[in-house]
Amino acid sequence: MGKKTGFLEYERETSKEIEPKERIKNFNEFHVPLPREKQREQAARCMACGVPFCQSGLLIGGMASGCPLNNLIPEWNDCVYHGNWEEAFERLKKTNNFPEFTSRVCPSPCEAACTCNLNGLPVSNKENERSIIESAYKSGLAAPKAPSVRTGKKIAIIGSGPSGLAAADQLNKRGHSVTVFEKSDRIGGLLMYGIPNMKLEKQIIDRKIDVMKAEGVEFVTNANVGATKAAMAPHVAKEDVMGDYLTNPDEKAVKADTILKEYDSVILACGASNPRDIKAKGREAKGIYFAVDFLKTTTKSLLNSDFKDKRYVSAKGKNVLVIGGGDTGNDCVGTSIRQGCKSIVQLEMMPKPPVCRAASNPWPEWPKILKTDYGQEEAIAVFGEDPRIYETTVKEFVKDKDGNVVKAKCVKLDWKKDPKTGRMNMSEIEGSEYEIPCDIVLIAAGFLGSQEYVSKAFGVELNERTNVKTEAGAYATNVPKVFTAGDMHRGQSLVVWAIREGREVARAVDTALMGYSNL
Repeated sequence: MGKKTGFLEYERETSKEIEPKERIKNFNEFHVPLPREKQREQAARCMACGVPFCQSGLLIGGMASGCPLNNLIPEWNDCVYHGNWEEAFERLKKTNNFPEFTSRVCPSPCEAACTCNLNGLPVSNKENERSIIESAYKSGLAAPKAPSVRTGKKIAIIGSGPSGLAAADQLNKRGHSVTVFEKSDRIGGLLMYGIPNMKLEKQIIDRKIDVMKAEGVEFVTNANVGATKAAMAPHVAKEDVMGDYLTNPDEKAVKADTILKEYDSVILACGASNPRDIKAKGREAKGIYFAVDFLKTTTKSLLNSDFKDKRYVSAKGKNVLVIGGGDTGNDCVGTSIRQGCKSIVQLEMMPKPPVCRAASNPWPEWPKILKTDYGQEEAIAVFGEDPRIYETTVKEFVKDKDGNVVKAKCVKLDWKKDPKTGRMNMSEIEGSEYEIPCDIVLIAAGFLGSQEYVSKAFGVELNERTNVKTEAGAYATNVPKVFTAGDMHRGQSLVVWAIREGREVARAVDTALMGYSNL
């Protein structure tokens, strides 16, 4: 695949990034793609591997090694190298419904599993994927292609995140009539409001949704299926200003019974949207927000009015404390800096990862190494230091006389392996308490599972992790004709896993309706 000696002749090269101090002036994407000829050279680096681990999608040690979508990476790299962009697009679309999304937000487990890692740097698959899909849009290859025959079957999909959209795309191509219900005012789920604009500009989502609409998929926004008045209320304290920002006056409740009567099959793809909270003294203080809410109101205000409506929580001139690492914590850092924060600190409970792979973490496992993402890079550029503090947690939030958070009392943690179980256990280090000044606290501690009101409305069972229960490797719930997929099914995960689940639940629904499936 590619050029046999390409990995020896060409060094890895990726898109150029706008310098941190320049890119924080706006919320635009900041990667400048390589010229087409340079992209061909990068594709030429793809080796003729006997076993292409990049497309394996295996779970090793509980983490993905290679692409969960089983993308035909060596094949489309070979097409790019030879300048056959049409065939590259056809190979890419066989496994991935939304390369325009994954090429921007996926952490690239395919590159982590690339054989080139053994003696150098991996092939830039993510960049190559983006060049293929953008080329397809420019040339018209990605234009709408509506199915010529309809089956007469109606399918409702609840949730318009990547899993719901993937299921809709697949089932529509099969000829079924698909309606996607979204409780928010825009389509995309966490792609729209959970991922900041600088990582995924929202016109990229709208562009694909327009294609799907032209192909026959129907979208219904502001439709909170299964909701009660309590479920529709924001999950914030009444006195908190965020409650007003999260209110959607156009949102309407839709009864689950109505959906079940009108459609032949229903897919629940509502995500794992219950944010994990922090149980610390003073948690009720004003100015403490869930990261997902902070990010949503920022993006919504940006799209609605370029921030002129001021319906978002601003970090301008304030000391910001982000609790939690991962992509969401990093996104909070990058967003706060763009808003003009006075300072930024990011707390992580876990120890600082090593710079290089440990002997216990060999290739092709996912590398458990230190990653400095765009938000941290920007913090270093603006404030002169990495915002992350490791092995630390908050014990108490301190309020002023008006109930506003003013500082956090923190403590250092000690991690030790239990000789009997082999598990790592943490304990507080006595006498290590210290304080961090903060005017805004953003909780980015992950998610606990699906929204309970949706599951109750449809009568589906939940497992011990509060995800919708199915048999192993299956997508049918305990309720006839009701299926589930994505984070609501597997728990919080990557966009690529959500797309894979969307594709697989589509096949399960198609088989149930038609007796067989060619999806």
